[in-house]
Amino acid sequence: MSILDSYVIIGYDVIMNSMTDSIREMVRESMNQQGISTYRLAQLTEIEQPNVTRLLKGRSGKIPDSWQKILDALDLELVVQPKARKRR
Repeated sequence: MSILDSYVIIGYDVIMNSMTDSIREMVRESMNQQGISTYRLAQLTEIEQPNVTRLLKGRSGKIPDSWQKILDALDLELVVQPKARKRR
């Protein structure tokens, strides 16, 4: 691997981590706005609370490399936004 390849790989990791971090931040903001604790989120998602905490702190839950490569190849990015509310 050349020095140039190293920079590309490092740059790729920074972009991917930045995207993952922005998703985590949006999730935390939404939890705060809705008054949802990590305990309640664990109940809603049926994910054990320690795992929810790990996901929110970035210790796990990174966007898989293969998906990031697909998004990059198609010049797409993953965006988090509120769902459209259904009319009742």
